[in-house]
Amino acid sequence: MSGRILTVDDSASIRLTTKVTLTNAGYEITEAVNGAEGLEKAKAGEYDLIVTDLNMPIMDGLTMIEELRKLPAHMGVPIIFLTTESDADLKARAKAAGATGWLTKPFDPENLVKIVKKVLGR
Repeated sequence: MSGRILTVDDSASIRLTTKVTLTNAGYEITEAVNGAEGLEKAKAGEYDLIVTDLNMPIMDGLTMIEELRKLPAHMGVPIIFLTTESDADLKARAKAAGATGWLTKPFDPENLVKIVKKVLGR
């Protein structure tokens, strides 16, 4: 199993946990530290999935998703929010912006792998 995943999070510890978890599950990980960097890396490469935080400096995850969804090449790429937020209005906004799924931090690594496999259909 393989798949290219872009992870976007301003927390180094979350990036590390996410990277170790998904690398061990057989995925290839590229990291970005905020939405602006995530957007640039997403435009520069081809990813099967994007996992992003919501609250980040420079550009938040919601804005990044809205920008990505304007680009034809990224309309179909699944995007999972990995965030401390669990507000229903925020979830509705994220879904409207084009988010595929939502996982609340702190997260269970096994759960992350399960969701990634489900979203990627493998």
